[in-house]
Amino acid sequence: MRLRTLSLALSFVVALYGCGGGQSNKKEAEKQKVADTETASKTEDVTTNETEEIKMTKVKALISTSEGKISVQLYDETPLHRDNFVKLSKTGFYDGTIFHRVIQNFMIQGGDPESKNPKPDGNYGVGGPGYTIPAEIKPQFFHKKGALSAARQGDQVNPEKKSSGSQFYIVQGNVYTLESLQSLEKQKQQANPSFKFSEEAIKAYTTVGGTPHLDGEYTVYGEVIEGLDTVDKIAGSPTNQRDRPVKDLVIQSVTVEGQ
Repeated sequence: MRLRTLSLALSFVVALYGCGGGQSNKKEAEKQKVADTETASKTEDVTTNETEEIKMTKVKALISTSEGKISVQLYDETPLHRDNFVKLSKTGFYDGTIFHRVIQNFMIQGGDPESKNPKPDGNYGVGGPGYTIPAEIKPQFFHKKGALSAARQGDQVNPEKKSSGSQFYIVQGNVYTLESLQSLEKQKQQANPSFKFSEEAIKAYTTVGGTPHLDGEYTVYGEVIEGLDTVDKIAGSPTNQRDRPVKDLVIQSVTVEGQ
């Protein structure tokens, strides 16, 4: 399941603001288009009735990778995504998969079960558990550096913005200027007149950075609380023309705390 363009308008936004708030060249703009997921098989929505009723708060998950550890906090306000990530982690779904798509100054993407025991010439990104998750897009959660978000299919086939059942990405992103955020805000308001970056989001994007053009389009359901250096290391790994790392970057295990 691959991250693709949100829309023609957002493609322009990425080209204009994708690199530190300034203009980037065509190649860089193409790389920084966001990923949509491609589903290889028929999928159905997961609901709270189809999953174990998990009552929990302050849930943390430790993603152990071949490049280091990443600790994430899962949001209680996105319970469908939180509980699904917990369920998959507890069953070892992610163990042995790879970060199959990596773009420096943008994001790192994983969660494709077909990437276990990867082949050197394999093209991964279409696998999943066989279901999607209803969107839980909350305005208080945005794509700052370290945001944990769900990949999904594009709007043309997925207007409800349903999430992949397993694939996720962690934001690295860039630092933006206030002026570039104001311009981006106006661009996004053409599709959604009520869109507005919060003061918290503006502070984050102009200091630690992120990928603001994704806000309102994908479900953010957690954030990195330790291990941003590992995210940076993975994001900086050499890749081929399909953005797959030349060296397999393995998710060794995902363990959950806080239940």
